[in-house]
Amino acid sequence: MASAPRRRSVAIAATDGMLHFELALAQEVFGSAPAALPGPWYDLTVCGARAVRVGRFLLEPDRGLDGLAEADTVIVPALADVDEEPPAELVAAVRAAYEAGAVVASLCTGVFALAAAGLLDGLRATTHWAHTDELAARHPRVEVDPDVLYVDNGRVLTSAGKAAAMDLCLHLVRRDHGSAVANVVARRLVVPPHREGGQAQFVSTPVPARDGHPLAELLPWVMGRLDRPLTVEDLARRAHMSSRHLARHFRAVTGTTPLQWLLAQRIRRAQELLESTDDSVETIAAAAGMGTATTLRRHFQRTVGVPPDTYRRTFRG
Repeated sequence: MASAPRRRSVAIAATDGMLHFELALAQEVFGSAPAALPGPWYDLTVCGARAVRVGRFLLEPDRGLDGLAEADTVIVPALADVDEEPPAELVAAVRAAYEAGAVVASLCTGVFALAAAGLLDGLRATTHWAHTDELAARHPRVEVDPDVLYVDNGRVLTSAGKAAAMDLCLHLVRRDHGSAVANVVARRLVVPPHREGGQAQFVSTPVPARDGHPLAELLPWVMGRLDRPLTVEDLARRAHMSSRHLARHFRAVTGTTPLQWLLAQRIRRAQELLESTDDSVETIAAAAGMGTATTLRRHFQRTVGVPPDTYRRTFRG
C-alpha cells in the first residue's frame, strides 16, 4: 500500500521589489493541493519583515523573516533590481534557514540572495540568461551555468526565469511527492509535466504547436516503445532523415540530443513504475528499456540521485 508523504512546510521569502510572477507561481504550486491527493500537502507561509511591495500590489506576510528558519523548504522569488545588493535582512534570514537545515531554492534572480548568503560558493547555479554575466562577475566563487533551466545541488537549488521557475517548483514537488502527484499538479496548471533541468534556456527554434514540428509523429512513437532497445539510427529511420538531421531537429524542439532525451524518458518511466507497481527492479528495467537492473541502477542513481530501491521506499510503504 502506498504511504503518504509527511506534511512539509514551505516558506516563501518576501521583500520589497520582488517580481509578482515568480512569487505568485510559488504560492499557486505549493499553496493549492491537487484533487484526490493521497496524503497531506504543504503548509505554506509567506515570510517578510513587514508589508512588502510586489509589483503594483502590497502584500502582508503571514509572519516575519525569522519564520524561514522553521521551514523545510524556503523559496526565494525573483528580485526586480539586480543592480542593488539584496536586502541584508533577507540574506541573513536565508542563511539562517539553510543553517537550520532547510532546502533553499531561488527562482530567477532570487539567486543573488543565495549567492550573497554564501550558499552557492563552489556550486553550480543558474539564473535568467540576461543576468548570468552579472552573477558571475559579482560572485566569482559560484560556477554559473547560463545554459540550463535549473540546477539541483541537493539542499540548494536555482532556476532560470519565468517558465523555468515553474519547472523548478514542479521538480521540488516531484522530489517530495513523486512523479504521479507532480504530473497532476502540472495538468491542473496546464504546463508540461517535466522538463529536465539540464535543458537549454534558449532553444534556437521556438517549440512549435502540437503536430506542427518534424518530430510530432516520432516522439509519441518512441514513447510507446520505451521497452525496446532503440538507437539513434532507429529513430532517424522512423523519421525518414539522417542521424545528423535528426539531432538538429531534436536540439531545436527539445533543447537536447536524441540519446539524452531518450534516457530521460526511460528514467521517467522507471520512476512511474517504482511509484505505482510492486514489480521488481529487473522487471522495471526491462519495461523502461534499460535491459538489466544493473544498468537501470547506474543511470537512475546518476540522474535521480538515489538508487531505485530507495526511491521506491520514499513513495511506497
